[in-house]
Amino acid sequence: MGFGSLIARRALLGAAAGIAFAASMPAIAQQRVVVGVSWSNFQEERWKTDEAAIRATLERMGASYISADAQSNAQKQLADIEGLITRGAKALIVLAQDSAAIQPAIARAQAEGIPVLGYDRLIEVAGVFYLTFDNREVGRQQAAAVLAQKPEGNYVFIKGSSSDPNADFLHAGQLDVLRPHITAGRIRVVGEQYTDRWLPENAQRNMEQILTANQNRVDAVVASNDGTAGGSIAALAAQGLTGIPVSGQDGDHAALNRIARGQQTVSVWKDARELGARAAEIAVAMARGTRPDQIPGATKWAEGARKVPMDSIFLRPIAITRDNLNVVIDAGWITKDAACRGAPANGPAACR
Repeated sequence: MGFGSLIARRALLGAAAGIAFAASMPAIAQQRVVVGVSWSNFQEERWKTDEAAIRATLERMGASYISADAQSNAQKQLADIEGLITRGAKALIVLAQDSAAIQPAIARAQAEGIPVLGYDRLIEVAGVFYLTFDNREVGRQQAAAVLAQKPEGNYVFIKGSSSDPNADFLHAGQLDVLRPHITAGRIRVVGEQYTDRWLPENAQRNMEQILTANQNRVDAVVASNDGTAGGSIAALAAQGLTGIPVSGQDGDHAALNRIARGQQTVSVWKDARELGARAAEIAVAMARGTRPDQIPGATKWAEGARKVPMDSIFLRPIAITRDNLNVVIDAGWITKDAACRGAPANGPAACR
């Protein structure tokens, strides 16, 4: 199936899902719903794309949008959610800064009958709907792309924030691919660090320390998102190591350009437009009385640390490398000029 056909199919599926949501809504569906969104760190590039999709979908469904930005502060996020409830939110979409610290605010919302959707990051609380991409599959795709470029040598893992369960889901997926090669001795892990708050500057600092400890003998970096990839690449570049395999995820514009320029190997693309639209649809449906287990496409999942059964939907990501950079360009995610700026003459086919 061509990518254009895939987009069309997704549109048809989205329309069908919208009809299914509408059919499942009780009579109170006519009242206007206020959906509150609590962002962990809105300054990160990708969340602006998610927000645009959420806003557009809520407007189409006759619902209102309010939001707050925790600015990477777990305590502020607790207060933010209290504020969203006070401002009249009838459903909450929460991108958790700290999945454990957020739980008192979730309990308050649930006590007031306000449904909660854990957005992209797990909030392991019974009754919370979990919507994300398949993060373990993201990790597999990251590792596979790096392994294809460097099947042996000294590897570094630059992981996500230790307070975000996604960091461990991603790493588990990376090890699904790499563990046999590590066990066989073809790959040696010479550094492994969590990245506090997913901040690129923290990733850069961690990478600098690992390079120093190993006298710069590093052959590949499995970084868990495009921000940590960017920080790692900055540290590598300072030591003249630009071009060794480095992974990422999110399809950040800067990362896609790094792929075109040969500085990053892969960015696993999670189309935030799809994730945001689905979140808005689910939040409105739950606010209007649809139970989490009645959401079209939902399945039971219990693979979090505490094995809490949750109603969940997992969307499938796409690994973007120099060989299929055209996918994100053709999808309108990024312009050709932005993706290809500074690419060498022998760069990706999409840039020629």
